[in-house]
Amino acid sequence: MTIAPVQRTASTGSTAWTDARLILALEEVVETELNRHLKVAKEWMPHEYVPWSQGRDFDGVLGGEAWALEQSKVTPLGRVSLVVNLLTEDNLPSYHHEIATMFGREGAWGTWVHRWTAEEGRHGIALRDYLLATRAVDPVELERARMMHMAEGFESDNSHSMLHSVAYVAFQELATRISHRNTGHFSGDPLCEQLLAKIANDENLHMVFYRNLLKAALEIAPDQAMRAVADVVIDFRMPGHGMPGFERSAAQIAIGGIYNLRIHHDDVLQPVLRHLKVMEIGGLGPEGLQAQQELGFFLDGLDAQATKFDERQAALLARRAANAEKKAEAARK
Repeated sequence: MTIAPVQRTASTGSTAWTDARLILALEEVVETELNRHLKVAKEWMPHEYVPWSQGRDFDGVLGGEAWALEQSKVTPLGRVSLVVNLLTEDNLPSYHHEIATMFGREGAWGTWVHRWTAEEGRHGIALRDYLLATRAVDPVELERARMMHMAEGFESDNSHSMLHSVAYVAFQELATRISHRNTGHFSGDPLCEQLLAKIANDENLHMVFYRNLLKAALEIAPDQAMRAVADVVIDFRMPGHGMPGFERSAAQIAIGGIYNLRIHHDDVLQPVLRHLKVMEIGGLGPEGLQAQQELGFFLDGLDAQATKFDERQAALLARRAANAEKKAEAARK
């Protein structure tokens, strides 16, 4: 593929790539990764993981049974995380708009955009069907939360830059995979865990696609890509941050061990950064070197923060366990 000569900025002398040129330069990589993805992705049917026989009419138009908390088999922690995960998936129209606008709808990029959207779409379908059929959550509150969240829409923190967008999803897809996997583990329902394992597998394949794309970007535009990686890691936020009650839910999810600073550092940031060998890349210009150094300092600080969180979490859980034991002992007397 022939690419027009790039321009160098007068201030730094570094090579400046526009979004349009990067998208063109990475087209062959996208095609290769798309073909790899289509070969390894396994077809699965959402309806097969929904226990339809447990379903029954709700109150309202059909005059069925009103929802009550005791009808749910899912743990309280699992319920909170399932709602957060589903509401995040619900904003798919906004995500599709963002990446279709950024990457385009033509060629390999466009094929990937639509394939990714189709695969993500079944996650929301499967989760909602499962939650309603099993009466795991209040359907009225769930719908109201969906309406509020989607009415706000979604605007990525990284929509200003193609490289920032690619860097973000490389980490975010892995974060989502882990959130789904751990939610299933803590749900208390083996079927829920099986469903979320399927969803997590999709998210992992999406992460691999974007991670490999980011690797190629680091090779052709190392300074700009390094700057994007540093910015994304330092300012990272999950896409569901704008949903109603997110801060409270995120705190419960963190304390419960589904997703917290330690997991974010050890299981999301470090695996991607190690695979890309980001801290080992040499030959960088001033911009890239500064970004690399900022990233290293931030990771050291985040590791320290995660250690403090681990200590607070352990103390809190110990107090909860002691209180539960006291209550159980009092009940036995």
